[in-house]
Amino acid sequence: MRIRRHPQKKKGKEDTNRVPISTKSQDLLTERLDANVKFFTDLYKDSSDIVFRPFTIGNLKAVVIYLDGLSDIEKLDELVLETLMNKQDISQTDIIQSLIDSIPISNIKKISTYTECIDAVANGNPILLLDGAKEAYALGIVKYEKRSIEEPAAETGIRGPREGFTESISVNTSLIRRIIKDPQLKMKTFHVGKYTKTKVIVSYMEGLVDQTLIKEIENRLNRINIDGVLESGYIEQFIEDNPFSPFPQVLYTERPDVASANLLEGRALIIIDGTPYTLIAPVSFFSLFQSQEDYYERFWIGTFIRFFRFIFLGIALFLPSIYVAITTFHQEMLPMALLLSVASAREGIPFPAIIEVLIMELTFEALREAGIRLPKQIGSAVSIVGALVIGQAAVQAGIVSAPMVIVVSITGISSFLVPRYSIGLSIRLLRFPIIFFAGFLGIIGVILALIILVIHLSSLRSFGVPYLSPVSTLQKNGLKDTIFRSPLWKLDFRPHLTGEFNAVRQSDNLKPSPDKEEG
Repeated sequence: MRIRRHPQKKKGKEDTNRVPISTKSQDLLTERLDANVKFFTDLYKDSSDIVFRPFTIGNLKAVVIYLDGLSDIEKLDELVLETLMNKQDISQTDIIQSLIDSIPISNIKKISTYTECIDAVANGNPILLLDGAKEAYALGIVKYEKRSIEEPAAETGIRGPREGFTESISVNTSLIRRIIKDPQLKMKTFHVGKYTKTKVIVSYMEGLVDQTLIKEIENRLNRINIDGVLESGYIEQFIEDNPFSPFPQVLYTERPDVASANLLEGRALIIIDGTPYTLIAPVSFFSLFQSQEDYYERFWIGTFIRFFRFIFLGIALFLPSIYVAITTFHQEMLPMALLLSVASAREGIPFPAIIEVLIMELTFEALREAGIRLPKQIGSAVSIVGALVIGQAAVQAGIVSAPMVIVVSITGISSFLVPRYSIGLSIRLLRFPIIFFAGFLGIIGVILALIILVIHLSSLRSFGVPYLSPVSTLQKNGLKDTIFRSPLWKLDFRPHLTGEFNAVRQSDNLKPSPDKEEG
C-alpha cells in the first residue's frame, strides 16, 4: 500500500506534550509526605477545585488529593477514608496490604512519579499519599456529569439503531464493544495536547486491517504538537493527506453501527474524548455518499437511492453554472418556447446572469447558516419563510428573475440529499468557482471546471488509498458497493482499500432460493 508520509518534526523543537519537570530524578515521589504535599500545593496554587484531605491511619499520616466535580466523593468517603481511618496500630506494610485487601475498589493503580499523579488527578482519579512511601495510589472512582445515550442529531435515519455516541470516550468504546464482541477488536490509547491531554483511542480489527495503516495513524498522532484538542476536527486537520483540498479525506460519524461496519471492512477508528464524533480512515469519495440505511433496505431500494444522490450531486454542483452559461453564451441550446419564456422573465433585470445567480446563491447560503445557528424552534421557520419571502420580493422588485429563483431553489434542495455534512460543504464551496468559469467561458468553462475537479479527485489520497477507488483502481469486489449496491448475499468478499487481509467475509451459498414443493 502506498502511504504518503507527513514531514518529520524538526530537530530541536520542544515537545510541548511533556510535563515541565526538569529531570527524571526530580519527577519521582519522595518518602516524605510533607515534601510531596508541598509540591502539589505549589503546583495547584489558586486552584480552589483541587481538594487536599489529610487524615491518619493509626499513627501514620496520609493525604488524599482529588478534583472536585470529577471524583466520586461519596465512594471516596465510604470506601477509602472510612476503611483506612478505622485501622489502628498498623505498620506501613500493613497499610499497603490493606490497600490491596481491604479497600473495595477494583481499580487501584500504584504510581511513582509526579507526572503520573498529575495525570490521575486531572482524569478524576484521587491519589493517596502515605508518609514513608515512595509510591502513591490512584483510586479509580471517577464520576462526572455526562450526556445520556440519544439518537444522533446529525445522522437521523428511518431504520436502524437509535443510539449514538456521546462525549464520554468510555461510553463510546463500550457501544462498539457491545456490537463487536470478538477479542480481535483492539484499542490503543494516546494522549494529545500539552494542556488538555485529550485521550485518543485508535481502534481496529486485528487480522482485517493493514498494520501499515495503523502505524501511519500512530505516527501522525504522535507528531501532533499543540496546546489542546477540543474536538475531532482538530485531529482530522492534522492527519489528512492534503490539507488544502476542499474534500474531506477522513469520514466522521456519531453512529456506533456505522463505526462497527467500517471496522469490519478493514478500516480504523479514531475515537476522541469530549466529542460524539468518531473519525474513520481511510475513506473514498464514494463512501461519503453512502448511508447505513442503504444496507438495511433491499438492494433495489439502496441502489435507487444511491443513484438518486449522484444525479442530484451533479445538479447541486453544476445547475447554476449551466444556467449562467446557456443564458449568457449559448441561448441557441434552449427550445424556442423556453427561450422566449426565459427572455421575457429576464426583461428589465439590471444585472447579468452571473451577478444574478451570485446574489441568490449568497442569500440562500446566508439563510441556511442562519437556520443552523438560530434556536431549533425558529431556525427552520426563518430559513424556509426567509427564502420564500426574499425570493418573491426580489422577483417583484425586478432584481432577479423567476427562473433564477427556481434554479437556486432546486440547487439548494439537491444539496440536502447528500448524507454527509462534510462533503455537502465541499459542494457548496465549489459551486462558486464553477459559476465564475461559466460566466467567463460558457459551457467550455463548465467542462474545464469538471476536468480540473476530476484531476484533483484522482490525485487525492486518504492515508495512501486513492480517493476514487475502487472505480479508479477497478477493484471488482469494491465495484459491487459503489453507485450500485449489490445484494448482501453477493458481497462475499470484503472491499479492502488497504490490502487483502482475510478477504472472505461470508460463505458463497447465501443466495435465497424459493422452497420447493414437496411430493
